[in-house]
This record gives sequence, structure tokens and C-alpha cells, in this order.
Amino acid sequence: MSNSLNIGVVGCGYWGPNLIRNFRSLPGCNMKTMCDISEERLSHLKGLYPEIEGETDYEKMLSDKSIHAIAVATAVRYHYPLAKAALEAGKHTFIEKPMASSTEECEELISIANNKGLSLMVGHTFLYSPAIRKIKEIVDSGDIGDIQYICARRLNLGLYQKDINVTWDLAPHDLSIILHIMNEVPQSINCRGTSHVTPGIEDVTAMSLQFTNERSAIIHSSWLDPRKIREMTIVGSKRMIVYDDVAQQDKIKIFDARVERPPHYDTFAEFHYAYHYGDVYIPYVKQDEPLKTETQHFLDCINSSTTPLTSGEKGAEVVRILEASSESIRSKGAAIEYHSEKTDSNGSSTFASLADAPKQTKKRATENLAKTTRL
Repeated sequence: MSNSLNIGVVGCGYWGPNLIRNFRSLPGCNMKTMCDISEERLSHLKGLYPEIEGETDYEKMLSDKSIHAIAVATAVRYHYPLAKAALEAGKHTFIEKPMASSTEECEELISIANNKGLSLMVGHTFLYSPAIRKIKEIVDSGDIGDIQYICARRLNLGLYQKDINVTWDLAPHDLSIILHIMNEVPQSINCRGTSHVTPGIEDVTAMSLQFTNERSAIIHSSWLDPRKIREMTIVGSKRMIVYDDVAQQDKIKIFDARVERPPHYDTFAEFHYAYHYGDVYIPYVKQDEPLKTETQHFLDCINSSTTPLTSGEKGAEVVRILEASSESIRSKGAAIEYHSEKTDSNGSSTFASLADAPKQTKKRATENLAKTTRL
């Protein structure tokens, strides 16, 4: 690989410009081409970054042999065909969350990347934030004791999506964080949802994940709330963490609080729970832009041929849970037993390759791009 990596970004609507800005700022990276079907959008970005090439033809960008890697930031339904075309063209590939529309699509992308020796990374940006990295450090140190449950709330008014429900839109953030902190996959998933604005597309959902050792997690997602809330509570046997991503400062607070059950008692009158209320302390968290750290990690993994923190396998795990949540919603909240293809000694899942999966041509991917609505 050359000292400077040439990058192409497809999808310049909602999130793509953030990727362009960050790749452009990194040393050892040349943000070479941005691709979108909207000439007006490209013209606007060319005004900001005149040195970057603009392209409306995705196949033409793929045929540029000087481009080493492609970042896909389009609507979810186009992640799979565009990423597949990029991998088949020999490009390292970065895909925004969620990775694809189904587990089967994820597995095929993983198989192609493995067979071609290419880096495949998913944009679960929060795992690169200083706050989540600090929380992971605190949990792994044993400071809060054993995790008992996690409660996540991700609420706001909009942005409504036309082809996915609020769980698929917002919950991938919380799922990636919870799986990272728990360091295992759930045993079962329940999810209930309601559609208030667009029939058939749930805009308010509540998901429950059951893990081993009576541990659990709850995720509340909504496009129909007056306030923007990004909050997660992690309850341990010794202490509790409250993470508020909306807060300008003090995003993490650790509460020295817990409930203790008496070890023994002779009569009911002697049985009393003990409630411990201690201090609240706020750990120092260095403020860095998570997306800059994430894009740099993608480049580092390409250059060193190492597996990304948010690998294709990790992205597929999140999609598998999202599929289970959809099945649970259709079953009126029934528990869906969770199965991974393979599980390693750490409880993390890996996936069997689909060597004989059907192929999609670059031409078909280009046709799909021509139909997409930008994020």
C-alpha cells in the first residue's frame, strides 16, 4: 500500500459530508472522490472542497484504480449492493450503520472481504468516543462491580425514515455500546413498537435484551419526543454510571449507590435491604471528535492489515439483533431466542462464510444508487 490512501465517499447527503471532512483532515489520506446522484449537492461540496473530484456515476468511481477504499453513506437499503460492488472492485470498504438490511447480506460482504483480503468496517461511531472508551475502561476495571442491567434512551422529534423503523435507525448506536460493554451477545430479545405517523413503520419502540447471569438491557427509541435525549444508565453491584451524550460537559457521572441484601436473618422483622448512598464523582474525559478517531482507525487497519474494532462481524451481530427485534414486533413482543452462527471463548459471535452466495454486479449497484434518496 502506498503512503497515502486515496478515499472515495458515496452518498453526500446527511452523513457523507462529515466523512469527507474527516478523511480530508487526516495525514496519509487523500480524499479523492465524492459521489452522489445530485449534481446540486456535489456543486455545493465542491465549493467547500474544490480539490476533491465530484462524480455522479458510481461505477466510474469504482473503476478508478487509484482509489484504495470506499466509504458508503447512503440509505440503508443501498448499503449492501454498493458495498458489495466496492469489495468486488478490490476496494477496502467502510459502511455506515446499520451494516445492511439483513444478516445474509452482512455475511456475504464478510465473505467477500475475507476472500479478497480487504478491510471491512462498520460505522458504529460511539465506540470511538472518549466517553464510551472511558466507560469501558471503568467497567473492565471492576470499579462498578458486576453489571446488573443497562437502560438506554435515544429520543428526539424525527428524523423520520421511509424504509426502516426507529429501532433500525437509532438502536444500532445503543446496541453496539451495550454489546461492547457486556462483552457477550444476548440470549433472547423482546421488542414492542407502535406506528403513530406512518402506517407500518414503528416510530416508538422498546427493546429488552436478556443476557447470562440475570443481566439485562432495555433500549427505548423514539422519533416522537419533544426533547433530544441520549442517555444510558449502567447499574453495577457496587456503583452506577450515568452517561449523557447531550451534556456539553460532565458526560459521565459515577454514583456510589447500591442496594445490599442482608446475608442472613432469623425473622422477617430482621430482614431489611440496605440502601447505600455515597458520593457522585465525574471522571475526566478528553474531548476528541469520535468520527475523526473512527476514520483514522479505518486507515490504520488498512495499513496494518488488522481487524477493526467495529468489524464486519460486529456489524452483522447488530443487524442480527435488529432482525430479531422486527420478528418480536410482528409477534406482539414475544421473546425471540437469539442464535449466532458461532461463538468464541469471549462470548463474541463470528459468522460462517457464504461461499456460494449469489453475486450482484456493479451495474446493478449503480442502478440502485440512481434510485436512492440521500441520508
